[in-house]
Amino acid sequence: MNASPSLRNRLNTVVRDIPRSGIRDFFDIVTTMKDVISLGIGEPDFDTPWHVRESTVFALERGATHYTSNLGYLELRKALAKYVRKHFGAEYNPESEVLVTVGVSEALDLALRALINPGDEVLYHEPCYVSYRATILFAGGIPLAVETKPENGFRLTRAMLEAQCTPKTKVLMLNFPNNPTGAIMSREDLEDIAAFARERDLIVITDEIYAELTYDAPHTSIVSLPGLRDRTIFLHGFSKAWAMTGFRLGYACGPAELIEAMMKIHQYAILCAPILSQEAAIEALANGFPAMEKMRRAYEMRRNYIVTEFL
Repeated sequence: MNASPSLRNRLNTVVRDIPRSGIRDFFDIVTTMKDVISLGIGEPDFDTPWHVRESTVFALERGATHYTSNLGYLELRKALAKYVRKHFGAEYNPESEVLVTVGVSEALDLALRALINPGDEVLYHEPCYVSYRATILFAGGIPLAVETKPENGFRLTRAMLEAQCTPKTKVLMLNFPNNPTGAIMSREDLEDIAAFARERDLIVITDEIYAELTYDAPHTSIVSLPGLRDRTIFLHGFSKAWAMTGFRLGYACGPAELIEAMMKIHQYAILCAPILSQEAAIEALANGFPAMEKMRRAYEMRRNYIVTEFL
């Protein structure tokens, strides 16, 4: 009898060859140790505000244990559209242009899988969140990394993108404020990149999960710039500013055709984001800003201390 072939050889080669996340492995090790502060993962050290947690308890008690619409609660989508309009300067129809997801990570995965055909190139900047390159590869895309440098504050410039872009480039991924560098982009910086995206006819995916935690200058979203709203998928969520990492709730806003394509994948693979997390998000948007501002001020105080004492 012939020996069974190695199961490793039967794996999808892309999945097989991508290494595990070192940050997540480090996080797992730290959870087994006492009195250790992990600096390896972007998680607030505040618990989710009590009124948000209490809203999920109340929702559970009144029977919120069922599926929601694939797109998410309409009440939540309306609140998200209002929030994005007020804080990011873009208008979306909550009935067709907002999708509630399991964290921003799922939203990013959906966006790439909805857009990428095998061999399409995706521009993204490094250093970056650990999943970006892998998610591009999982979608069948070719990642084109643009290296940013500490000497110019890890800013991204049009010239840097021009040097990497080819006729096969289809998508530009942005993450500002940036994880892990903390880099931000001025409106003038983004205007140059927006012009580049328009001229090259690129779809932009912008991950702005840290937008509320900007201190040195007001945050500008690229989606608010002329000509970008209809070629951009805007990604955001509740993990950082609201300290709701474990709720795993994100969302995507974009043109109806793109959101519909993302929803199809979400519909078959996930169905809907957890109902209790959606209940919590509704409460966070309705009443969570005082708690958010308190946490934000605490982060700023720590940041200023580090800058003053150590830099």
